[in-house]
Amino acid sequence: MAAAAGAAAFAGGVQAQGAKTSARMPGSGSITDVTGLRVGHYTDTRRPTGCTVIIAEAGATGGVDVRGAAPGTRETDLLNPVNMVEKVHAIVLSGGSAFGLDAASGVMRYLEEKKIGFDVGVAHVPIVPSAILFDLGVGDASIRPDAAAGYQACKSASTEATEEGNVGAGAGATVGKLYGPQRAMKGGLGSASLTVAGVTVGAIVAVNAVGDVLDPATGRILAGARTADGKQLLDTRAAILAGELPRSMRPGTATTIGVVATDATLTKAQAQKIAGMAHDGLARSINPIHTMLDGDTIFALGTGTSGKHGNVMLLGVMAAEAMAIAVQRAILAARAVEGFPAAVDFVA
Repeated sequence: MAAAAGAAAFAGGVQAQGAKTSARMPGSGSITDVTGLRVGHYTDTRRPTGCTVIIAEAGATGGVDVRGAAPGTRETDLLNPVNMVEKVHAIVLSGGSAFGLDAASGVMRYLEEKKIGFDVGVAHVPIVPSAILFDLGVGDASIRPDAAAGYQACKSASTEATEEGNVGAGAGATVGKLYGPQRAMKGGLGSASLTVAGVTVGAIVAVNAVGDVLDPATGRILAGARTADGKQLLDTRAAILAGELPRSMRPGTATTIGVVATDATLTKAQAQKIAGMAHDGLARSINPIHTMLDGDTIFALGTGTSGKHGNVMLLGVMAAEAMAIAVQRAILAARAVEGFPAAVDFVA
């Protein structure tokens, strides 16, 4: 089953465009292939930074799994299966470190205007969990996503295949940061989907990792820490095992955040388990991952629009596969910004 999903994912890949690359973009599809979801971005090119919103206007069962040791999140406790609220109405992924959590307020305002949310009798309260990544080291740190950015992301939301690369929450993302920003590379935002046995699973991820990003099929590093002269990829894992440790790095200066979603019907417990299994996709494609410097967080959504009940084994395998593909797409779609070259400048 996994092999079939992987083969389907890598069939028909498209050429990644770049000055020095012939690498093929893996996989296909988008999280918007899951019926019931819309995705929108706000990208602030002044820094750059931005935020991404995944909207489920009819509500979706939600779960979350936080693995990094430096998370920045909002409204994640209510996703615990023992707690009351069953449905969420949007997920926000944002740059800007903890300041970026304010983007969710703009999403709430947009949804409230449309009377979307948890009906408490006197008002509809939109349930909008969110997570942030640290991108304040790219450009002017005083520029970060706010409530207005979240509102604008909602206005741009569409069921069309989402943009990838230097967009939304991935606009200021970087990777390979263990040896300092001067040796890091550009991260980005990616998405992918798989359909197996009549159900669809999609993933979207903003890749802003301390570690390197690699192709799990070959082990080849796509982007990450560079050698001191900046001309070659270092291989962070090998460097650490050889005893080459960084002298210092500020905690919480990274984080990969994402969402997996399915059109199957899920319970909250099932959604939480699938979110956890989706982290396997990060572990296959990012190394090291879940460090003390990352706040890696994955949400899971079940829209139920297929009318099929969730098979957690199938959906978990699909979620991990889609997430691994989305991570690679984020890196191969990214383009260089000042001080941070992109994978397309290195990968042949």
